[in-house]
Amino acid sequence: MLNKKDLVAINQQFHTGRIANEGSLDFALEQTRRTEDWLKAVAFLVRAILIDHAFEDGNKRTAAGVIMGYFDINNMFFNPDKVGKVVIQILKNNITDVRKIMRSIQNATE
Repeated sequence: MLNKKDLVAINQQFHTGRIANEGSLDFALEQTRRTEDWLKAVAFLVRAILIDHAFEDGNKRTAAGVIMGYFDINNMFFNPDKVGKVVIQILKNNITDVRKIMRSIQNATE
């Protein structure tokens, strides 16, 4: 599982790594520790990053990086272009339901 330091490091690849919504990020990280379902854990992190704007900037790229990182860790084939489209879809449609985010993330593996 990723921790806050890991997420900041991912964001620093795209921006400064400054957290803008620490409460949401902490909540998402707590939820990842409570579940054994890696896809659910990713969905909580993506929700905090995209919908709650966890970082000052670079949230879309950070969310895509988190998704692709988890796909790599779990040896899953994915289409990077679809990951980008999923990130935009979640953001554009303001998807807040973790189950819907999970389904959207799964679509990047097809």
